[in-house]
Amino acid sequence: MRRSELVRRLARVPGPEHPRADLEQVVTPAEAAADLLLAAVRWDGLEGRSLLDLGSGTGRLAIGAAVLGATPVVGVEIDPELVRVARAAAEVAGANVEFVAADVAGFARPADIVVMNPPFGAQRRHADRPFWERAFALARRSVHAFALADSRTFIAKRAVARRAQVLETRPVAWEFPRTFPHHTRRKVTLVVDRWALRTEPLP
Repeated sequence: MRRSELVRRLARVPGPEHPRADLEQVVTPAEAAADLLLAAVRWDGLEGRSLLDLGSGTGRLAIGAAVLGATPVVGVEIDPELVRVARAAAEVAGANVEFVAADVAGFARPADIVVMNPPFGAQRRHADRPFWERAFALARRSVHAFALADSRTFIAKRAVARRAQVLETRPVAWEFPRTFPHHTRRKVTLVVDRWALRTEPLP
Protein backbone atom coordinates (compact mmCIF):
# COMPACT_ATOMS: atom_id res chain seq x y z
CA MET A 1 0.00 0.00 0.00
CA ARG A 2 1.26 3.47 -0.87
CA ARG A 3 2.06 5.74 2.06
CA SER A 4 -0.41 8.39 0.87
CA GLU A 5 -3.26 5.86 0.87
CA LEU A 6 -2.32 4.56 4.31
CA VAL A 7 -2.23 8.12 5.68
CA ARG A 8 -5.71 8.77 4.24
CA ARG A 9 -7.10 5.61 5.80
CA LEU A 10 -5.57 6.33 9.19
CA ALA A 11 -6.82 9.91 9.15
CA ARG A 12 -10.39 8.55 8.97
CA VAL A 13 -10.02 6.96 12.40
CA PRO A 14 -11.52 9.52 14.81
CA GLY A 15 -9.82 10.79 17.91
CA PRO A 16 -11.35 10.82 21.41
CA GLU A 17 -14.51 12.88 21.61
CA HIS A 18 -13.77 13.95 25.18
CA PRO A 19 -10.02 13.38 25.72
CA ARG A 20 -8.83 12.86 29.29
CA ALA A 21 -5.75 14.81 30.35
CA ASP A 22 -4.95 12.38 33.17
CA LEU A 23 -4.55 9.58 30.60
CA GLU A 24 -2.87 11.85 28.02
CA GLN A 25 -5.45 10.87 25.42
CA VAL A 26 -4.12 12.47 22.26
CA VAL A 27 -4.38 11.53 18.61
CA THR A 28 -1.36 9.98 16.94
CA PRO A 29 -0.81 12.04 13.75
CA ALA A 30 -1.79 9.98 10.71
CA GLU A 31 1.51 10.68 8.95
CA ALA A 32 3.57 9.59 11.96
CA ALA A 33 1.41 6.50 12.46
CA ALA A 34 1.84 5.54 8.80
CA ASP A 35 5.62 5.93 9.00
CA LEU A 36 5.83 3.76 12.13
CA LEU A 37 3.77 1.01 10.51
CA LEU A 38 5.74 1.15 7.26
CA ALA A 39 8.95 0.89 9.28
CA ALA A 40 7.50 -2.26 10.85
CA VAL A 41 6.81 -3.58 7.35
CA ARG A 42 10.37 -2.77 6.30
CA TRP A 43 12.02 -4.37 9.33
CA ASP A 44 9.65 -7.25 10.02
CA GLY A 45 7.03 -7.68 7.31
CA LEU A 46 3.62 -7.39 8.98
CA GLU A 47 1.85 -9.92 6.76
CA GLY A 48 0.71 -12.82 8.91
CA ARG A 49 2.47 -11.64 12.08
CA SER A 50 0.64 -11.26 15.39
CA LEU A 51 0.63 -7.69 16.68
CA LEU A 52 -0.20 -5.95 19.94
CA ASP A 53 -0.97 -2.23 20.26
CA LEU A 54 -0.42 -1.09 23.85
CA GLY A 55 -2.54 1.91 24.82
CA SER A 56 -4.41 1.65 21.53
CA GLY A 57 -6.70 4.66 22.05
CA THR A 58 -9.19 4.87 19.22
CA GLY A 59 -7.19 2.37 17.20
CA ARG A 60 -5.10 4.11 14.55
CA LEU A 61 -2.01 1.92 14.88
CA ALA A 62 -3.91 -1.33 15.39
CA ILE A 63 -6.28 -0.69 12.49
CA GLY A 64 -3.43 0.33 10.22
CA ALA A 65 -1.49 -2.81 11.11
CA ALA A 66 -4.48 -5.00 10.30
CA VAL A 67 -4.96 -3.20 6.99
CA LEU A 68 -1.31 -3.98 6.19
CA GLY A 69 -1.83 -7.69 6.84
CA ALA A 70 -0.90 -8.27 10.49
CA THR A 71 -3.00 -10.99 12.13
CA PRO A 72 -4.18 -11.46 14.77
CA VAL A 73 -4.14 -7.84 15.96
CA VAL A 74 -5.05 -6.89 19.53
CA GLY A 75 -5.40 -3.37 20.90
CA VAL A 76 -5.22 -2.84 24.68
CA GLU A 77 -6.82 0.33 26.04
CA ILE A 78 -7.77 1.17 29.63
CA ASP A 79 -10.65 3.53 28.71
CA PRO A 80 -13.80 1.58 27.71
CA GLU A 81 -15.16 4.60 25.81
CA LEU A 82 -12.13 4.65 23.50
CA VAL A 83 -12.45 0.89 23.06
CA ARG A 84 -16.00 1.47 21.84
CA VAL A 85 -14.83 4.11 19.36
CA ALA A 86 -11.98 1.88 18.17
CA ARG A 87 -14.26 -1.08 17.55
CA ALA A 88 -16.61 1.07 15.47
CA ALA A 89 -13.66 2.53 13.52
CA ALA A 90 -12.28 -0.94 12.80
CA GLU A 91 -15.65 -2.05 11.47
CA VAL A 92 -15.82 0.97 9.16
CA ALA A 93 -12.26 0.28 7.96
CA GLY A 94 -12.92 -3.41 7.41
CA ALA A 95 -10.06 -4.24 9.78
CA ASN A 96 -10.10 -7.37 11.93
CA VAL A 97 -8.89 -6.13 15.32
CA GLU A 98 -9.72 -7.31 18.83
CA PHE A 99 -9.87 -4.33 21.19
CA VAL A 100 -9.57 -5.19 24.89
CA ALA A 101 -10.46 -2.87 27.76
CA ALA A 102 -7.59 -3.51 30.18
CA ASP A 103 -4.66 -1.94 31.99
CA VAL A 104 -1.48 -2.40 29.96
CA ALA A 105 0.50 -3.07 33.15
CA GLY A 106 -1.41 -6.29 33.76
CA PHE A 107 -1.73 -7.52 30.19
CA ALA A 108 0.12 -10.78 29.58
CA ARG A 109 -0.67 -11.98 26.04
CA PRO A 110 2.49 -11.90 23.87
CA ALA A 111 2.70 -11.11 20.15
CA ASP A 112 5.35 -11.09 17.45
CA ILE A 113 5.32 -7.29 17.25
CA VAL A 114 4.34 -4.57 19.70
CA VAL A 115 3.45 -1.08 18.50
CA MET A 116 2.54 1.83 20.74
CA ASN A 117 2.27 5.54 21.29
CA PRO A 118 2.47 5.57 25.10
CA PRO A 119 1.84 8.58 27.35
CA PHE A 120 4.76 11.00 27.18
CA GLY A 121 4.61 11.76 30.91
CA ALA A 122 3.31 15.32 30.62
CA GLN A 123 0.73 14.80 33.38
CA ARG A 124 2.40 12.08 35.42
CA ARG A 125 6.15 11.61 35.45
CA HIS A 126 7.30 8.27 34.03
CA ALA A 127 3.79 7.37 32.84
CA ASP A 128 5.42 5.69 29.83
CA ARG A 129 7.50 3.26 31.92
CA PRO A 130 4.86 0.51 32.36
CA PHE A 131 4.25 0.56 28.60
CA TRP A 132 7.92 0.04 27.78
CA GLU A 133 8.27 -2.68 30.40
CA ARG A 134 5.31 -4.60 28.97
CA ALA A 135 6.46 -4.00 25.39
CA PHE A 136 9.86 -5.58 26.06
CA ALA A 137 8.22 -8.42 27.98
CA LEU A 138 5.55 -9.25 25.38
CA ALA A 139 7.22 -8.64 22.00
CA ARG A 140 8.61 -11.89 20.63
CA ARG A 141 10.23 -10.16 17.65
CA SER A 142 10.19 -6.36 17.76
CA VAL A 143 8.87 -3.12 19.24
CA HIS A 144 7.93 -0.06 17.17
CA ALA A 145 7.01 2.97 19.25
CA PHE A 146 7.02 6.72 19.76
CA ALA A 147 8.69 8.46 22.71
CA LEU A 148 9.84 11.91 23.71
CA ALA A 149 13.48 12.50 22.91
CA ASP A 150 14.04 13.00 26.67
CA SER A 151 13.42 9.25 27.08
CA ARG A 152 16.31 8.14 24.86
CA THR A 153 18.63 7.18 27.71
CA PHE A 154 15.92 5.24 29.57
CA ILE A 155 14.84 3.30 26.48
CA ALA A 156 18.41 2.52 25.46
CA LYS A 157 19.19 1.23 28.96
CA ARG A 158 16.05 -0.92 29.04
CA ALA A 159 16.95 -2.31 25.62
CA VAL A 160 20.39 -3.30 26.86
CA ALA A 161 18.89 -4.87 30.00
CA ARG A 162 16.50 -6.90 27.84
CA ARG A 163 19.25 -7.81 25.35
CA ALA A 164 17.30 -6.03 22.61
CA GLN A 165 18.90 -4.40 19.57
CA VAL A 166 18.08 -0.85 18.50
CA LEU A 167 17.36 -1.05 14.77
CA GLU A 168 16.74 2.65 14.29
CA THR A 169 15.74 5.84 16.04
CA ARG A 170 14.28 8.55 13.83
CA PRO A 171 13.10 12.08 14.73
CA VAL A 172 9.44 12.72 14.04
CA ALA A 173 7.79 16.02 13.08
CA TRP A 174 5.13 16.19 15.80
CA GLU A 175 2.87 19.20 16.25
CA PHE A 176 0.65 18.80 19.30
CA PRO A 177 -2.57 20.81 18.91
CA ARG A 178 -4.41 22.42 21.82
CA THR A 179 -6.38 19.49 23.30
CA PHE A 180 -7.07 20.09 26.97
CA PRO A 181 -8.53 23.12 28.81
CA HIS A 182 -5.22 23.95 30.50
CA HIS A 183 -3.45 24.36 27.14
CA THR A 184 -2.77 28.03 26.41
CA ARG A 185 -1.17 27.80 22.96
CA ARG A 186 -2.83 26.70 19.73
CA LYS A 187 -0.15 24.10 19.16
CA VAL A 188 3.22 22.97 20.48
CA THR A 189 6.03 21.28 18.58
CA LEU A 190 7.29 18.24 20.49
CA VAL A 191 10.68 16.56 20.07
CA VAL A 192 9.62 12.96 19.43
CA ASP A 193 11.51 9.87 18.27
CA ARG A 194 10.27 6.82 16.42
CA TRP A 195 11.94 3.65 17.67
CA ALA A 196 12.42 0.24 16.10
CA LEU A 197 13.92 -2.42 18.38
CA ARG A 198 14.58 -6.12 17.81
CA THR A 199 13.63 -8.15 20.88
CA GLU A 200 14.18 -11.71 19.68
CA PRO A 201 17.53 -13.16 20.83
CA LEU A 202 20.51 -12.21 18.73
CA PRO A 203 22.27 -15.09 16.93
